[in-house]
Amino acid sequence: MIARGLVQAGCRVYITARKAEACDATAAELSAFGECISVPLDLAAPGSAAELVRRLGELEDRLHILVNNAGSSWGAPLEEYPIEAFDKVLSINVKAVFELTVSCLPLLRAAATPDDPGRVINIGSVDGLGVPALETYAYSTSKAGVHMLTRHLASTLAAEAITVNAIAPGPFDSKMMAFALDDPQTRAAIAQNVPLRRIGEPDDMAGVTIFLASRAGSYLTGAVIPVDGGIASLRR
Repeated sequence: MIARGLVQAGCRVYITARKAEACDATAAELSAFGECISVPLDLAAPGSAAELVRRLGELEDRLHILVNNAGSSWGAPLEEYPIEAFDKVLSINVKAVFELTVSCLPLLRAAATPDDPGRVINIGSVDGLGVPALETYAYSTSKAGVHMLTRHLASTLAAEAITVNAIAPGPFDSKMMAFALDDPQTRAAIAQNVPLRRIGEPDDMAGVTIFLASRAGSYLTGAVIPVDGGIASLRR
């Protein structure tokens, strides 16, 4: 959703994912709307962040927008919840965000100006803003960590004209949510629990990303923006 929105807005977009075939197919699909280039890598693997930045550096001398979107979840009953779930989920959802952001700083600095800062956009979750219904202990903890990391990085990087903000999505059609949203009855029940009574649409996610990456968002940093149909702020 985000990559397509940025491509359609005129950006040259590089996407990465651990499955090369899926990454290449998505880049080919989005290239119908503009420039989208596949750079497949497993960002959870040691040294992969540096490798991604090395490849980007061969193609670009600056980077205007970094979107940290990779994520993983794990659900299990409390007393069966494996401790290794925290290692996997926090490594992908928090550590990889930090590592890639730091690795991209030279390219972000090269693009940044006071009037048009470099942009880092982290994808958190509504589950990091409140207690979720599902027993996804490592996931909710990791997304709360993404929100705090966003604020911390924003404080450090503001002096370098680099903004760092986060988006906290509610339910959207995605591979992670497919287990629930692909079932019509479950989908309807989830939508009924959203104050706006619907599942998020691609334009909802693309729109807030474009806002943060545009002139309109250039004076905003350290924010966590819920895009959740009102779940975080209106649910009692």
